[in-house]
Amino acid sequence: MRRLAITLAALAAAMVAVAMAARFAVPAQARVRPGVVSGDDVAGLAYSLLGALLVVKRPRLRVGWLMLAGGFLTAMLGPAQAAFDWISYRGDPADLHVVLYVTNAVGALAILSVDLLLPLLYPDGRPPSRRWLPVAVLVSAFMVIQSVAFIGRRTPPGSRLGPNPLETSWAAPVWDAVIATPVNQFVIAEALCLLSLVARFLAADAERRRQIGWLLYAVAANLLVEHWAPFSVLSMITTAAIPAAIVVAIMRYRLYGIDTLVSRTLIAAGLVGLLSAAYFGAVTLSSLLTSGRHPIAGVAAALIAGACFQPLRRHLRRLLDRLFYGTAGDVRLLTERLERQARSADPASALPAAAETLREGLAVTGVAVHLPGVPGGRVEAGHVGERCREVPLVWHGEEVGRLLIGPPEARRFPAAHDERVIAALRPGIADIAHAVRLTADLQRSRRRILTTREEERRRLRRDLHDGLGQSLGGLAMSINAARLSLRSAPDAAERLLAELGTSMADVTDDIKTLVYGLRPPALDDLGLAGAVRALAGESAVPEVGVSVEGDLAGLPAAVEVAAYRIAQEALTNVRRHAGARTCQITLRRGERLRIVVADDGAGLPADVRAGVGTRSMRERAAELGGTCTISSPPEGGTVVEALL
Repeated sequence: MRRLAITLAALAAAMVAVAMAARFAVPAQARVRPGVVSGDDVAGLAYSLLGALLVVKRPRLRVGWLMLAGGFLTAMLGPAQAAFDWISYRGDPADLHVVLYVTNAVGALAILSVDLLLPLLYPDGRPPSRRWLPVAVLVSAFMVIQSVAFIGRRTPPGSRLGPNPLETSWAAPVWDAVIATPVNQFVIAEALCLLSLVARFLAADAERRRQIGWLLYAVAANLLVEHWAPFSVLSMITTAAIPAAIVVAIMRYRLYGIDTLVSRTLIAAGLVGLLSAAYFGAVTLSSLLTSGRHPIAGVAAALIAGACFQPLRRHLRRLLDRLFYGTAGDVRLLTERLERQARSADPASALPAAAETLREGLAVTGVAVHLPGVPGGRVEAGHVGERCREVPLVWHGEEVGRLLIGPPEARRFPAAHDERVIAALRPGIADIAHAVRLTADLQRSRRRILTTREEERRRLRRDLHDGLGQSLGGLAMSINAARLSLRSAPDAAERLLAELGTSMADVTDDIKTLVYGLRPPALDDLGLAGAVRALAGESAVPEVGVSVEGDLAGLPAAVEVAAYRIAQEALTNVRRHAGARTCQITLRRGERLRIVVADDGAGLPADVRAGVGTRSMRERAAELGGTCTISSPPEGGTVVEALL
């Protein structure tokens, strides 16, 4: 079947080439149509090649075979018409009737395949319902009747063809009735088949509507061009666009939105019409007011038309959005609604409302927002189902969740419009998702802080009681023993006092260790800036710079400790993971204290996960109501930025 399709397409291309060569050999004045290339050549080539492509991809699809058959038959018209021109120029006029018999029969079959049966059976190869089967039989019978009647027709008086040798008494009145009625039967038959396409469109789901919309759009454009500029180059282009639209609709309809194409076409046409009216109206008015000074009128008209362009475009866009997508088509209203929901409620309750807004705007069966790692972090509006699309929610370069979009509902054109709606609403949903995640992180951090505080108290109690308390108790006993033996055994007392000094040194070290765990001594000795410079000097990074902006004196003790620990952890990560040559630490004090640690290392990996150190930095910032973000700029490296 595939080989047959390729062979027929190749034969069609060869026949088009032969027809063009034959026409070229006939003088222009002797041709029925002056051009070397005709519309039948373009249609035959486009339908046969694109039909063969469909057959190769989907051999069981009847639409592809109809396109291939119609294209092959239309391509046959080219040599037949060229033969008519050649015989008219140099042959026997009596042979023209034979050429006309063949041309009419082939043309009738081509029209039946492409113009009548193809719309009736598109896109699945079956009529919309059994009620349309009589229409298929009717149009087929009509084409057969007119073909037979053409063979026995009466030659019009004064024709260069001469009398028809096969003229019959019954066929001539039938043919006269076919061509002499006020309304052409071809138009009626084609209108019925196109009406079946419209009926199929109204009863179809969203995906099938997109497929049918491609063909309707191409046919409408071709009819308009054929009406205003028949036999023109533009007419040939729109004719070839019909099979191209069929291939796109069947093979790639999920990627290209017909509603977007129609919307932009109508916007362009509306702008041209309205701006032309504004321009000529301004020219007329300005000419009247300036006594025929046309240069002034032209300038004024151009200024008025330019001023009207953007408002007209905006209003046309909103009007067509409402026409195509209903009340959910105005993206600006959807965005404002989302902003109101975000402002009027806490993040946990705003997220379900935002998901419902997006579901209505996309006209899909369901929308879900999934926030990994957040308790209860999945909010669903409607039913998403298994065939869902995943869209990342990114907040300032950090992925905060996933947006799951279900299949479209059966409402107008939802599936192409969703790209624009997603682009408009995704930042707002990402903000809400980040707020939900931040709230969950804050609650988790508070719980962890409370737990850590109680654990720290328990550790201090244990260390003081079991370690320092026992040591001090032992020292007291040694002092008593030395006091008792001071007179009776001075040597033993001296030995006890020497041991007591060593024990006191150990106790002092234990106290220093406890104190250092509560607050680094470098902060008291050197201040925050000096302590950070000391950290930089002790790090294994080849080159570490420290810059200080503003006065760091008088900072609260908790802020100093948090800033020091964040800088310490960031430097540790640079040493262990970054492979950096340089690192810059910036301390800037304004309304808030900003700590920035930037390196030129490898940056964050694509699948990075927050470790203990990263969580520790964020928790220390969150304890003080601040934030800590970690990112990789486009120029490379990693930047840790904390606001306290």
